[in-house]
Amino acid sequence: MNTPSWHELEYSPRLSVPDAADYFRRWAEDSRAARQALEHQASLAYGAGPNETLDLFPAPKSRYLLVFIHGGYWRAFDKDDFSWLAPPLVRAGISVAVLNYALCPAVRLAEITEQCRRAVAWLSREAPQYGLQGPMLISGHSAGGHLTAEMFATPWESYGVSPGAIAGGIAVSGLFDLEPLLQVSVNRDLQLDPASARASSPIYKEPTLRVPLLLAVGALESSEFHRQSRLLHQAWPNNCPEVISLPGLHHFNAPEVLTDLESPVWRPFL
Repeated sequence: MNTPSWHELEYSPRLSVPDAADYFRRWAEDSRAARQALEHQASLAYGAGPNETLDLFPAPKSRYLLVFIHGGYWRAFDKDDFSWLAPPLVRAGISVAVLNYALCPAVRLAEITEQCRRAVAWLSREAPQYGLQGPMLISGHSAGGHLTAEMFATPWESYGVSPGAIAGGIAVSGLFDLEPLLQVSVNRDLQLDPASARASSPIYKEPTLRVPLLLAVGALESSEFHRQSRLLHQAWPNNCPEVISLPGLHHFNAPEVLTDLESPVWRPFL
């Protein structure tokens, strides 16, 4: 059996969290329970593609609409695995939208980014008719953290989104420089080359939003996941004032911080 390379160990969280599969099962089970318990709008189409759908969980008198973009290295999982985020947030007066998108290798990463932009633009237009109030907070975990940052580097005026529609964001365990992934086995599905990896790396872009983007990483995550967030903090100091280390958390329980309104990731917004 071959020993995994340094890049593989640093960028493959499943290798360092032995019970990762238990988290995936729990996400699916808790998400089914959330959809049974909460009133919601399921699989609303924000675009023409079969994967261009989202679920809306409205909160009465909501302060924000939290838009969540799931992870899975752009090649795994589904919006239905992340409904579990909604119950505590809805109880706290925060509405939730959970996005779906097409997965690699069926599409390239640039198309996934464009799908997320279409979803945010759709929400800015259509959310009021579903009773959703308040500006959007864009959030995501892992690959979704990358896509969250890409939303901060989007020329929203060309999508018809007003400057005040997005109040900020939270990126948990995000990837912001994709060039190291050229050395990781996941790239068999991502099909990145040096040019496309750089073109999809937020650290090389200028942010278009002047609102806070909170960066958080589980304290137990690999050094490279910590470095990735530090890179964006250094590139976008006005948006990303710090990198928050989450004590006792690893890659697969770090997203739970989004449901804890006492967490420092929520401080700028509450």
